[in-house]
Parts: sequence; structure tokens; C-alpha cells
Amino acid sequence: MKPLKIAVMGAGLIGRRHAERVMSEPGTLLSAVIDPSPVGRDFAGNAGIQWYTSFQDIRAEDRPDGVIVATPNQLHVENAMEVIAAGIPVLIEKPIADDVDAAAALVAAGEKAGIPLLVGHHRRHNPMIQVAKQIVDGGRLGRILAVHGTFWVAKPDDYFDIPWRREAGAGPIFVNLIHDVDLFRFLFGEVEAVHAMESHAVRHHAVEDTAVVSLRFANGVLATLTGSDAVAAPWSWEATTGENPAFPRYAGHCYQIGGTKGSLGIPDLTLWTATSKPDWLEPLAEERVAYEAADPLCRQLNHFCDVICGEAAPLVSGREGLATLMVVEAIKRSARSGQMIHLSDADASADPQKV
Repeated sequence: MKPLKIAVMGAGLIGRRHAERVMSEPGTLLSAVIDPSPVGRDFAGNAGIQWYTSFQDIRAEDRPDGVIVATPNQLHVENAMEVIAAGIPVLIEKPIADDVDAAAALVAAGEKAGIPLLVGHHRRHNPMIQVAKQIVDGGRLGRILAVHGTFWVAKPDDYFDIPWRREAGAGPIFVNLIHDVDLFRFLFGEVEAVHAMESHAVRHHAVEDTAVVSLRFANGVLATLTGSDAVAAPWSWEATTGENPAFPRYAGHCYQIGGTKGSLGIPDLTLWTATSKPDWLEPLAEERVAYEAADPLCRQLNHFCDVICGEAAPLVSGREGLATLMVVEAIKRSARSGQMIHLSDADASADPQKV
């Protein structure tokens, strides 16, 4: 069977990571890099790959079987719409869009055309998260009551030399905490209400550098998320999981999940459970739950190929990406207003069925 031809649109940090995996996986062939910048031209040239400045310029003989859209957040909908109009399955990096209404229109377009639309919340493909979900769903923690997630990193000044990272639609809520929100939805179900505060006291950009979020889930779980890209700390998904070797790795947790029978630390999957009736004066049993590590971006790519071939349904569909974006947009609305936002109050136009 011939390898599937995959084109990557966008040659920034995440676009290059996608391209590298397409080139390394035996079932895929990187057919083109689509990016008008000199960075895109140089990356394609160094890799010996066809380079295009726009999707519309692709020659018929280079037509891909699938496209990965990894352009700036503000361009996601425009670029994905082009791919859908061409009748090609698309994997779009998170967030699906920087606006809920635009995301809903994209989901509706994909469904109307019958074209698979996947969203790159790749952490759901991590085997460690798959095992964590089994633990949560299997009841070993009892009734889940409280969850906490931490994203504290120090992004260097030159990270913000790229203008879109300083503008609305960027910031750690949209760029980073959206991953955590999506995983919390995957593990604990739908979010019912949010309350948030944010600050840009360090850099004074149009976007926040620090945020604190409270979430209430429909099943009663309460969660908190704190995020900052201006804190020097070892507590984040990037620093604790080792998922991306570009980051130093430290021991510690980025998530803590607490239930009536026990608690779980992520990413090391340390499980603490009561040996009898829970009692704060009695010692807990400690267990390290084993799992077989694998690159989630590679697993996501292989899943994309299965979807292209009609052998699987999207794990993270356009609707799932939209649902996560609705929570993130509610977080931003709460931070601006200072009020708790109920997800049931979301604009009906965000429902793809009503677009």
C-alpha cells in the first residue's frame, strides 16, 4: 500500500514537529510544506520537500490525501476552509479557531461536505492519559471531587518577537491552558460553569501572561487551573512529562486528581489509596501504575491516517474542538467581566446545527 501523502500548512514550531513526524513514519509521505515565509521555504528546501506559498498553488500531482493545518491561531478557520472546499481531510492544530462562531461555521462546513475534521488536542493520544482515564472511569479513586492543574513556565522574550503571539487569540489561555481544559473534559466530562481572573502585569501585551481558573463540571467535580508563561518553575505538562525533548524534565506533578477513595498524580501515575476506610490519620498505599510510553504526535498522525482511510472515527472531532473552545472562550469572558459564566448561556450560534 502506498504511503499517504500529507501536506503541512505552517512551518512554525508545531508545524515543523508535525512535518518531522510525517517524514519519519513509514505509512506517510510529506508531500508539501505550505508557508509563505522564508522559514517555510528554508525548511522545505533543507528537507527536499516541495514548497508552496499557498494551498491554492498546489499542483494536481502534489494533491495530498490529508492536510495538517498548523498556522497561527487567527488563520486556522480560513486555512481549514480551503482544505475542506478541496474535499481533503484536515487535522487542524488547537485551538480549532480563536472565535467560537467561526469554529462553529467550520464544523458545519466540514459536516455538510462530509469531510473529516480533526483537532490537534494530541495529549488525548498519550498512553499515559489513556491509562489515567481507565483509572478514573474504573472507580479506583471513588467519587472524583477535586482536580488541580498547573502550567507555570517562563517563555523567553524572543518567543514574542512573532507578532501574533502578542495579540488577541494568543496568550497562555488560548495557546497552553486549552490543552489542559481539553484533557479535563476528556477525563471528567462537560464543564458547567467557569470563573477566571487574568493579568498581563509582566509584559503588558494585549494578552494575559497569568491566569487563574475555577471550573465546575456537570457531574459535580470542581477543578482549578493556574497558568503563567512568566513564572520560572518546573510544574507544567511540558516540564514533567518529557513529551517534548526540547524541554528540561523535572520530577513532580502537573495534575492532581482527588477522589473519596484515593488520588492520582499525573504524569507519573502515582496512585494513593486508602487501605481501609479513608482516615487522614492512617497511611495511604502508594502504587506507581505502569504504562507503555509512545509519542502522542505520532499516534495522532497514525490515527489521522486511519480516519483518511475510513478505518476510524476522529478521536477529537471538530465538535470536540468546538466544545473545548467554548469553555476557553467562557474563561476569557469571565476574566474580562469578573463574573461566573455558565456554559448553558453560550450563544446558540455556536451550535453547528444552527449555523
